[in-house]
Formats: sequence, structure tokens, C-alpha cells
Amino acid sequence: MNIVERVKGFVTEPKTEWRAVDAEEHTVQGLFTGYVMILAAIPAVAGFIGMCIVGSGVFGATVRMSIGAGVAHAVLGYILSLGWVYVLALVINAFAPKFEGHGEFMDALKLAAFTPTPAWVGGIFNVIPSLWIIGFLLSLYSVYLLFVGLPILTEPPKEKELPYFCVVLLTMIVLTVVFFVVAALLIPAPLRGF
Repeated sequence: MNIVERVKGFVTEPKTEWRAVDAEEHTVQGLFTGYVMILAAIPAVAGFIGMCIVGSGVFGATVRMSIGAGVAHAVLGYILSLGWVYVLALVINAFAPKFEGHGEFMDALKLAAFTPTPAWVGGIFNVIPSLWIIGFLLSLYSVYLLFVGLPILTEPPKEKELPYFCVVLLTMIVLTVVFFVVAALLIPAPLRGF
């Protein structure tokens, strides 16, 4: 699997790319080591550079995180991203039978692994902390990817696609909020704003 081509496919033709993903054989280890662990490192590394080297601040005052705190924050964020994917896959798989989807764990994991692609790629904007909003806006495309990919990979009946999507989207939102709260508690107060 070529990561650049996969990302390009999700940006230009997501339905076609999801069908290609559905047809591919993956293992948990292969999916994590060949895709998730690579892309999830982008926001972690970019955030470390942005908070520890570039710094952030207003009115000419630049605040930087210490290297130790920056490493801890990057590692925690990276680990939480990996956990986020796996927990989301468990939720997708658990709800599949309730919405009459086929409920195969690997399909749920594929969905959870490829859906956050725009968020991870948009994480490059963390290099300059004041540009975080661009990364956030790019990450919203993940919602569309989920909307397109869920019926292709889990195959629920048409009338159950939207409720299933809403449950998974709500789970994504809750997991993301928990992720950011836990990660933010590790950032020193001058940088996080509270």
C-alpha cells in the first residue's frame, strides 16, 4: 500500500478508495504498522516542533514548552491516537449487528484506521501553532470520509445507514474530546491557556 496514493485517493475519490480498501486484505498489525503508526506521527511530531521550537504567543511574547514536557506530550498524543483508532473500531464492530451490518472486526478497523487520514495530514499545521485552525478544518473532512465509508465497509440496510453513522460520529466526537482533554492536561498552563 502506497501511503501517498492512499491519501490522494481519499481526497480526490473517496468512494472509489473505500471500495479499494474494502477489497484489500489487511491484518491488525499490518494496518497499524503500515499506515496508522506512520500518519499518526505527523501531528505528534509537528506539535512537538510547534510547541517546543517555534512556540506560541500573542503581542510579541513567545512561550515555548520545555523539551521534556514536549516529548511527553508528543508521546502521549501519539499513543492516544493509536488507542483512539482501536477503540473506535471496537465501537463500530459492536454496533454493526444492531444496525444489521455484517460486523467483521477487520472492516471496522479499516474504517477506523483510514477515517482520520485528513486529521493526521492536517496535523502538519501544528508546526506553526497559530495555524492549528487550518488543521482542524481539514480534519472535518474525516466526517465525510466516515459517512462515505461506513455503508461500503459495514453494509447496513439503506434505512439504517444514517442512524449508524450518527452513533459512530458521536463516538468519534466523544473519543476526540477525551483525547484532547487528556493531552491538554500535559501541556504547561501558559501554552494551553488555562
